[in-house]
Amino acid sequence: MNRGVRAMLVLLVALVMAGIASYAVYQAIQQIPVREVEVASEPVVVAAKALPVGALIGPNDVRLVEWPRKSPLTGAFAKAEDVAGRGLLAAVLENEPVTTSKLAPRESGAGLAPTIPLGMRAISVKVNEVVGVAGFLVPGAHVDVLATVDLKDDTTARAVVSNLQVLAAGTRIDQEAAKDGKAVPSTVVTLLTTPDDAERVALASTKAQLLLVLRNPLDIAPTTTPGVRLASLMGPPAQPPVEKAYKGRRMVVAAPVPTPPPPPPLYTVETIRGAKRTTEEVKK
Repeated sequence: MNRGVRAMLVLLVALVMAGIASYAVYQAIQQIPVREVEVASEPVVVAAKALPVGALIGPNDVRLVEWPRKSPLTGAFAKAEDVAGRGLLAAVLENEPVTTSKLAPRESGAGLAPTIPLGMRAISVKVNEVVGVAGFLVPGAHVDVLATVDLKDDTTARAVVSNLQVLAAGTRIDQEAAKDGKAVPSTVVTLLTTPDDAERVALASTKAQLLLVLRNPLDIAPTTTPGVRLASLMGPPAQPPVEKAYKGRRMVVAAPVPTPPPPPPLYTVETIRGAKRTTEEVKK
């Protein structure tokens, strides 16, 4: 028997022995009795399906699950009848616990109204693809309201209200379409405002042309701009650059700043009082 055959036999015997040992360990593990440890739990109401903002919870919209007692859930409910008939202030996912912070007060109804905080108002403005930022005004977005007014001698544009939250876009009050960053075209946008800002938006929507400007939700600084007028927007015409020669080299330099117009002409008024003569200059 040569060396190669002996090596193959040793390897084969080792594989057989390893298989027998593995099977023996597997059988020993299977014989170990299963120990069940009972964990103290309590019932908690969770959503049986995904529910949008403003939905009125029905008996079939929730169910009970066992929740570990060692990790109590603040604001949770133990009975389904405690949440039935109440509106949602925030969207909930399937199997997500329904807590008091996500529910409107009882008898307050459902829809958009319970989601309006106390002391605030909801006002709707008409939009199109341009005014509505190409459909990206989804619930939860923050906008500034710009108004363009035609005055007697000039046109003025200015931000009349800043940092308003979008409550609804069209008839959609859930944020499902906003999660993907997709545009939601609509003709009406509902904004969350204070009573004073609601009056400003109402006046601007009737006497001016509105434009909504999308802003970063983390940018909460108020927009305090003086506005812009058409006359100042156009301004004087820009001067083209000019070429100059310097030590044999040609260079392109910016056009000189135009000199301001001369002051208006002055008129001279000569006054004679007896033997005294005085002269005064008067602007036109």
